[in-house]
Amino acid sequence: MSDLLELTVDQMGAAGDGTARHDGGPVFLPQTLPGEVVRARIIGKRGEARVAQAEGWLTESPDRVAPPCVHFPTCGGCVLQHWAPAPYAEWKRARLVEALARAGFEDAPVAELVATPRNCRQRADFGLERLPDGRVNIGFHQRGTTALVPMRECHVLLPALVALLPALAETLQHLEGLRRLGSAVINMLSSGPDILLRTDAPLTMPDRRALAALATRVGIPRIAWAGKGAGAEVAAQIGAVRHLLSGTEVVPAPGAFLQASAPGEAAIIAAMLAGLPKKLLGRGNIADLYAGIGTLSIPLAARGRVTAFESLPDAVAALASAAGKGGVKVHAVKRDLDRQPLAGPDLKDFAAVVLDPPYAGAAEQVGLLARAGVPAIVYVSCNPAALAKDTKSLHAAGYRVVAATPVDQFLWSPHLEAVVAFAR
Repeated sequence: MSDLLELTVDQMGAAGDGTARHDGGPVFLPQTLPGEVVRARIIGKRGEARVAQAEGWLTESPDRVAPPCVHFPTCGGCVLQHWAPAPYAEWKRARLVEALARAGFEDAPVAELVATPRNCRQRADFGLERLPDGRVNIGFHQRGTTALVPMRECHVLLPALVALLPALAETLQHLEGLRRLGSAVINMLSSGPDILLRTDAPLTMPDRRALAALATRVGIPRIAWAGKGAGAEVAAQIGAVRHLLSGTEVVPAPGAFLQASAPGEAAIIAAMLAGLPKKLLGRGNIADLYAGIGTLSIPLAARGRVTAFESLPDAVAALASAAGKGGVKVHAVKRDLDRQPLAGPDLKDFAAVVLDPPYAGAAEQVGLLARAGVPAIVYVSCNPAALAKDTKSLHAAGYRVVAATPVDQFLWSPHLEAVVAFAR
C-alpha cells in the first residue's frame, strides 16, 4: 500500500475507469469521473499502468449520480452506474468514433448511441458457489476476481430471470453434483427460461429428479447439464423449447448464444439492414459469417438468398431446421472461419457480406474480404479495439464507412456493440 496521492481525473479509460497522470504515467481510478479530484492510494498494476483506489473526493463531478443497485460497485457486472446518462452516452459513442479513426476512417458518419432500457437483458451467465453451511450462492463475480457477489437484485436483467434465482438456489443446495463451484447459463426464450448447469461433479438420479421437480414447479421447459469438458445433455424437460427470431421459430441448443437483449437485437438488425445497398449487385447473394443460430441470417433473407457460415454443429442444425420449416431462404453451412476463412473464390458470388465475429475479432477474414473486393460489408462488433484492428485492411483497400451505429447492448458496462457498413 502506498501513501495517499492527490490526483485529477482527466478522462475515462476504455475499461470504464477514470484515468489520471502521476510520475509521467497513467493511473486508473475505478468509480471516478472526468474532472474529479481525489485522494487515492496505489493498490496494484494493470499492464504497464498503475491502479489506485480513491479514498476521498476533493472535487466531485456534476455528472455523478446515485447508483440504482445495492450491489454497485462490488458486482463486476456494472462499472458505470454512477455516471449521468448524457455524458455516459457521449463517451460510448466516442469509443466507436475513436476506433474507426484508428482504422483510418477519421470522418466516419457515426450515429448517436442507441440506448437499451433497464431490465431487458435476456441472457446471463451466473457463477455458483456452495458455502460451508451447504447453502448455494448465485450471482456475478466481483470485478477482476473469482469472488462471487450473491444476487439480491439487478437493474439490467429481465425481472423474470432474477425471480428464478431463489428457487434455483434452493434446489442446487440439495444437489450432490454441485460440490463447490459451478455456473448457470440462463436464456429467456420465447418458450420460457432455458437453463444450462455446469457443475464440478456428475448429477445423480436424485439430482435429476430434483431438477425435474423444479422445472415443473417454476415452469422451466428445459434444464440441461454439462460436466467439465463435456457436452450438454438434457437433465429435465417438461415442455417444448422454441425461440422466435424475426418471426421464425428456432430450437436453440442449451446455452446457445443470444443477443443480450431483445431491444438491442432489434437495433442491430435495423442498422444492419439499413447499411446494405438498396439494390444488391448480381444475384443478390449474401453471406452471413459467424451466424450462430441465425439472429442476423433470418432477417437478411428478406433482402436476398443467404448462406450462413457457423462452426458450432448444434447452431448450424438449429438454423437449418428453422429455415427449412419456416421457408426462409437461408442455407446453413458448418465451417470454422478462424481455421478456414472464406477467400477469393469463396466470395466471388456474394454481393454483400455480414459478419458478427467473437470478441477477439476476425482480422484474417476481414483482410480476405478486402482483398476479394466484396462490394458491401457490414461488420457487427462487440469490441471497439478488435474493430479498429480488423478494419484497417478495409481502409487500405479503399473502402469507406457508409454508416456506423453504436448500440448500448451492455448497459452501465464499458462494452459497446456497433454496426458499421462499408462500401467501395
